[in-house]
Amino acid sequence: MKSRTMWSIIGAASILGVLLISLFTPGSKQPAPTAEPSQPLQPQQENKAKNFTMLSDIKATDKLNRLDARGHLSKMLKNESLRNAGQIKAYTLKEQKTHKHFQQIRWYNLKQNKMTDIQGQLPKMSKKDKDLIAHHFQMAQQKIKHGEAYDSPKFTAAGQPYFVVAEPSQDGKYGAAALVNQAVLQEVSNHQKRNLRLIPYPKEGKFRVESIHADTLSDITVKTGHDNEKASHFYENEIVVSFQAEPTKQQLQHIGNEISCDTPRKLGYAYIFRSKNMDYQHLRAYFQKNWDTKYTEPHYIYLTNDRLPQSRMSSDALPDGANAQVNIPNDLLFSQYQWNLPVIETNRGWDLSKGSEDVVIAVIDTGVDLTHTDLNGQLVEGYNIVDNDQQPLDDVGHGTHVAGIIGALVNNGEGVAGVSWYNKIMPVKALDSSGSGTTYAVAEGIIWATDHGAKVINMSLGNYADSQFLHDAVKYAYDRDVVLVAASGNDNTERPGYPAAYPEVLAVAATDSNQKRAEYSNYGDYIDVSAPGTNIASTFPGNQYAALSGTSMASPHAAAMAGLIRSLNPDLTNQEVMDAMIKQAVDLGDKGKDKYYGHGQIDIFQSLKAVGASEVPLQLWPGHALRNLEHELRKLNGSNR
Repeated sequence: MKSRTMWSIIGAASILGVLLISLFTPGSKQPAPTAEPSQPLQPQQENKAKNFTMLSDIKATDKLNRLDARGHLSKMLKNESLRNAGQIKAYTLKEQKTHKHFQQIRWYNLKQNKMTDIQGQLPKMSKKDKDLIAHHFQMAQQKIKHGEAYDSPKFTAAGQPYFVVAEPSQDGKYGAAALVNQAVLQEVSNHQKRNLRLIPYPKEGKFRVESIHADTLSDITVKTGHDNEKASHFYENEIVVSFQAEPTKQQLQHIGNEISCDTPRKLGYAYIFRSKNMDYQHLRAYFQKNWDTKYTEPHYIYLTNDRLPQSRMSSDALPDGANAQVNIPNDLLFSQYQWNLPVIETNRGWDLSKGSEDVVIAVIDTGVDLTHTDLNGQLVEGYNIVDNDQQPLDDVGHGTHVAGIIGALVNNGEGVAGVSWYNKIMPVKALDSSGSGTTYAVAEGIIWATDHGAKVINMSLGNYADSQFLHDAVKYAYDRDVVLVAASGNDNTERPGYPAAYPEVLAVAATDSNQKRAEYSNYGDYIDVSAPGTNIASTFPGNQYAALSGTSMASPHAAAMAGLIRSLNPDLTNQEVMDAMIKQAVDLGDKGKDKYYGHGQIDIFQSLKAVGASEVPLQLWPGHALRNLEHELRKLNGSNR
């Protein structure tokens, strides 16, 4: 009976295969203006281009800081309950607890010629430093007396960068000025040097890390950031082992005694052994000689893959009641800095889906700033793999930035707008304070997020070595209907990076504001789609905002888009969600799929429109039915994939 059922299903699948050809022949979409492929740069040119991008990020972050500071002062001035010294001090001290970069606030009652000074956590300053700050506050006071704003140049005090900004009230009776610490500029600089691979990363010798050629596994020395293109990094005294037969407790103890190893860590069907006196080569030889294994491999380290155009409007009709100016959020930094959302038709897409709390998007990264005001209420319980006893707090900034791209609060009058209004974000900290994490940590993060209800997983991280261990975790999530999205990498190389290059993962390359391939973006036949990745404004720890560049920034645009699609049409499988994103992408570069842009730049509005029916769209139905049949076949065969 079981055999007859199986052959009936196979027969039905064959018929559906014919239907698939006859019912669905993809129509050609009208592409956006052709973007010429950005040819790979030579190392010296690449280094200059990346440095330019980093400097652009720093400059944009400076502007974001200043606009955000002026916005906070304007908000204070509009608050009519803040009119005496006691009220002003109480309000300001509360704000400074969550916005530590606002280190000094001065409130001016211009009619009564009174000033209230509230100092936060100021470092010890010399008389020269104090005189310089006093000078800028004096300049600010003179400006606001004439009803004008003030914005000082950046200056250094106590070895740290600062600026002073001031705003008058609309009625001319009051004014407010702030001394703002800009240490975030150095944080962005340090972050982007690693994220864009401008420096060797991680440093050789730290935490007993070794670097190998991703193809040959032979030793390689990383001297420049460009060398990371060929390098994969792993822990020299560790090995990942998957056995043909599950070892007993006694066998594990025997192994531990022979290789001088404490109790190994287990995830899924693989073990990680850490020896006290054997390196990887000796460990590999030991297991291959003495044990029947499915595979042995290094325990790899994964790294973060970190003029405003008008919105590109489609000629297709908008939804009823909509127009070209629909859904312009009031978030302070949106109109001036978030070029990335209009260019992928996010605003128009919000007419069709703003997301759903039922569709959770996991961010496997460095953690998230759990107290950032622009992420308030957007997070669900997460997990810290680096330190199980701690919350998944971000000590790098990368994960907070990624989370903000996905779901920073929209229409809350401050900061930035995320792609999704309502999809919840699950922070999973798999990368440590250096911005790197192990195969085990990333794999555990994927499995944990899957088991705890994530419908989409974003991975803005990567390595050039193909890990069966990690691939098993990817398959585990994919087989449980999770959409997996990953960044391609920032080394300007055609070498496949993982997990992006796995067939179960949607691989995302980066574009700039001109809809051209970002000069740092990895490329290759495995690229599925592209998304904005250069000078992207988003949340940063400490209730701050920063502009960062990288395929790390491109990937969460696509992950959030998958969340919107799954919210609008929950009947779609993970593969159907990815198919819809691919089929509706705006073709860039050479006609059709190419190695620089994949199928093109994501288009949120067109993709949502294509899947907007309450049931599976007709053009996706044959594939939907086939996948359901394949699922039944796997069940009949007892396959666990």
